[in-house]
Amino acid sequence: MTNAQIKEPLEPKVSVKADTTKIRIGEQINYQITVENVETGVTFPELKLDPTGKIEVVEDLNIDTLKNRLVRKYLLTSFDSGSYTIPQQKITVWSQEYLTDSIKVDVATVAVDTLKQNMYPIKAVQDEPYTFDDFKNYLWWLLGILLVLAIVLYFVFRKKKTIEEIEAKIPPYDLALKRLKELDNKQLWQKNKIKQYYVELTDIVRSYIERELNIPALESTTNELMETITDFNKSSSLDIPDTTLKKLQKLLKDADLVKFAKYVPLSNEIELHRNDAGELIEVLHPKTKKEDEAVE
Repeated sequence: MTNAQIKEPLEPKVSVKADTTKIRIGEQINYQITVENVETGVTFPELKLDPTGKIEVVEDLNIDTLKNRLVRKYLLTSFDSGSYTIPQQKITVWSQEYLTDSIKVDVATVAVDTLKQNMYPIKAVQDEPYTFDDFKNYLWWLLGILLVLAIVLYFVFRKKKTIEEIEAKIPPYDLALKRLKELDNKQLWQKNKIKQYYVELTDIVRSYIERELNIPALESTTNELMETITDFNKSSSLDIPDTTLKKLQKLLKDADLVKFAKYVPLSNEIELHRNDAGELIEVLHPKTKKEDEAVE
């Protein structure tokens, strides 16, 4: 084979072109980079656009492979009027770098004939109506939360019902003394939880009166309860001393001031109310004949 028959490989040729360099705002430019005389070993880097960021890539198309030619295409646009330059692009062919030419692009505004075109005020952004599909991703979370809440409420009410059933079997007097002891152990008023202390203290006294004397005490106001228990005392053989009734009335009225008028009693007053509550339960406790005989 003669030297004339040996063909030297052709030098790669890199070029760039755009289908237009003058557009109006929002129109697109077909921009492409072509590498000729090669089919492999070409690296197209990330496209560098106008440094001010006014030129944007709409779509980065796939590389077209032709005979001895590779073509990379892009769709570009701009939404700002002015003149911008797409800088040179660096292409690597088998570790050899090549630079394309830069291209200047002019972006013009869209002219509006205000004599023929009516001008309307800008409309506010309209919210799209919500549909079920907007919330279905949260549906399982919501169902899970509701299920957990239902389970918690079930056990809370079940525990409360169990406690009420157990307490119902305890004699009123024994239950009242038990609850007073538990209240003392909580040390609520010592921890400055005075309102909660009086709520529980009066609930113990009212619950005892309701169960022991069969008088509706829990749902009655202080005045209603005092009227009822006074009438009950006159029409029965209970013989509650007037001093006991006065102590009960003072305890309930002072507790109302604490609960509803933000009254803060002194420490000695709180201890006195606690002692009065214990004394009331003792006085209102009807002794059986067996207990009376044991005392005699």
